[in-house]
Amino acid sequence: MGAALISFVAENIMSQRKISVCPHDCPSTCSLDVEVLDDRTIGKVYGNKGHSYTAGVICAKVSRYAERIHHPDRLMHPLKRVGSRGVGIASYERISWDDALDTIAENFSDIIKTHGAEAIWPFHYAGTMGYVQRDGLDRFRHCLGTSRQHSTFCVTLADAGWKAGTGSKRGSDARLINKSELVVVWGGNPVSTQVNVMHHLSQARRESNAKLVVVDPYKTKTADKADLHLMLKPGTDGALACAVMNVLIEENLLDLEYLNKHTDFNAQVAEHLSSRTPAWAAAITGLSENDIVEFARLYGSTKRSFLRMGYGFSRSRNGATNMHAVSCLPAMTGAWLEEGGGALYSQSDIYGLDKTLISGLDVPHAHNRLFDQSRIGPILCGNPEDLQGGPPVKALFVQNTNPAVVAPDTNKVLKGLAREDLFTVVHEQFMTDTAKWADIVLPATMFLEHNDIYTAGAHTSIQLGPKLIEPPGECRSNHDVFIALSERLGLSHPANDMTERELIDRTLKATSLPGIEELEKTGNLDCALEFESANFATGFENTDKRFHFSPDWSLQGAHAEGMPALPDHWDVIDKPSDDCPMRLVTAPARQFLNTSFTETASSVRMEKQPYALLHPNDMARYKLTPGELVLLGNELGEVAIEAKLFNGVQEGTVVVESLWPNSYFVNGIGINSLISAEPGKPNGGAVFHDTAVWVRSYAPAKAKPEELIMAEAH
Repeated sequence: MGAALISFVAENIMSQRKISVCPHDCPSTCSLDVEVLDDRTIGKVYGNKGHSYTAGVICAKVSRYAERIHHPDRLMHPLKRVGSRGVGIASYERISWDDALDTIAENFSDIIKTHGAEAIWPFHYAGTMGYVQRDGLDRFRHCLGTSRQHSTFCVTLADAGWKAGTGSKRGSDARLINKSELVVVWGGNPVSTQVNVMHHLSQARRESNAKLVVVDPYKTKTADKADLHLMLKPGTDGALACAVMNVLIEENLLDLEYLNKHTDFNAQVAEHLSSRTPAWAAAITGLSENDIVEFARLYGSTKRSFLRMGYGFSRSRNGATNMHAVSCLPAMTGAWLEEGGGALYSQSDIYGLDKTLISGLDVPHAHNRLFDQSRIGPILCGNPEDLQGGPPVKALFVQNTNPAVVAPDTNKVLKGLAREDLFTVVHEQFMTDTAKWADIVLPATMFLEHNDIYTAGAHTSIQLGPKLIEPPGECRSNHDVFIALSERLGLSHPANDMTERELIDRTLKATSLPGIEELEKTGNLDCALEFESANFATGFENTDKRFHFSPDWSLQGAHAEGMPALPDHWDVIDKPSDDCPMRLVTAPARQFLNTSFTETASSVRMEKQPYALLHPNDMARYKLTPGELVLLGNELGEVAIEAKLFNGVQEGTVVVESLWPNSYFVNGIGINSLISAEPGKPNGGAVFHDTAVWVRSYAPAKAKPEELIMAEAH
């Protein structure tokens, strides 16, 4: 037997394929088939063909996960800052876990004695979507009595808009897309961000000759495959939806029987929509009247129409009203009654997991102040309204997120992180932009190195993500860190005495579901509702069981004042002005997921660098040339970036696909430095896609002579 054959046989004897779950902040929550080479090494990652939604299809960046999990730049040991803040690894020295945890506990204890526990802010988000590792920080908050967090980066605005009509965060089963005759992707780019949708769409094309319509402000990879792309101005989706409803009424393409039986549609709604004509919407959206009418007729004449709604178009000051207006469409046509019809935003409400143990909901605790995470900059900078009469934040404990890049108003975030009186701990996998500002940096596990449980927004499975390999170096899971810190701070809770697997098992059984041993036999538990319930044929989740065209916004949040009583274009966006004539779209980059994968060489190589995508006429208007460095800016800051000619956008709109680390921008500050931290209504929510900017040629200051620099230094 030759050496090559012996090697091949040996490798295949040692390697195994094991089921796991993608942990990243993506609705697909793909079921994975992972090649495990030994107890510390993985090979290629595949989509699990046995999972009915994933169906063997995953994104390229996750298929290359070995590059990320075995990256040479992973944090391996606890670090203590000994140099300047914001510099990076050169400012740190290695310490032991005991020293790191003791330092954290001592600082927290001193802060509590002087300022109270509310001066500590455990800050986290969805770097992992696993319940144990993500939401355990809530238990730590409750036990210690710290400030709490209103998590508003992603879905707060969309949730309010969807639930205003339907009453519940659930919808049509995406696996029925294969029965659709028309698929409308509104405010999403599944080719880049939810590739499974394209798989099910391809089945619909084969089986039903289904058409694809994409509604998006620029020509994405998904829009490039569409039969019709409605390239509207950012923040104008509500106007388009209302004009479509106008045509449905005028041309009798609505289902009156469905409307009468299942909704609160009435003469007042019809009268209101009668003035929301295609001509009215064309002036707002920048679309042609013909395109609006064509889409309305196609939608109204296709009963099996599936509306797949993304998050992007809701991340605006009028985002909740945009989402609500669009969600009215399947109620107008009765598409909800058809397999392959209806709409899906997210299935999050179907699971009902009892998180009492994980989140410490059984801990008697005062309802301490609730911070809006999107306002971390103003909070850290001491804005009195945000501090709500309480003490300044004296300690920040960060997990599963990277606010120095992700949060709005980056300049203010960095100013807050630079405070000498702020004690910051970051538990991370890499030396991120946020970790560079920390006093203590702790090395974190990745998803294959710990146990967790996951639900999905895009499909209906609860999935188990088991520990498949040992962590490198001294990396520890979030759960292990919570327990170690709790011991030092004298905090007790039943979950702190449980392993990750025990906590998962207890959570499942508390929800009246099979335990972990049953779940690990298949890796997933399908919680799909029967079709009639999923598609609201048995009633919407409102008290009257009807879909609400006329929503009570006060049920969705405490700040509903001024919101439209009926579906509409709510004109509260950051409109173009003489000072800031361009509208900015900060869309996701295909090879990144928020700031994850920005450290992997293959992803960076494919994305190359950040670009400002500009229409040729805007290039000419501002006397710019492709490849030139330009400045995008507004009252919050400015960003230096290379201009790129792009026909797939309306004039007056500039697109920057991100999120790149701050260092990838010429002036060292990232795109979210231009984004306002103003919360959207009615319940908060970051307005990442609601920004007006100016654009001009970049003219960096001339370098000072060396002798002048030396003189200034002395």
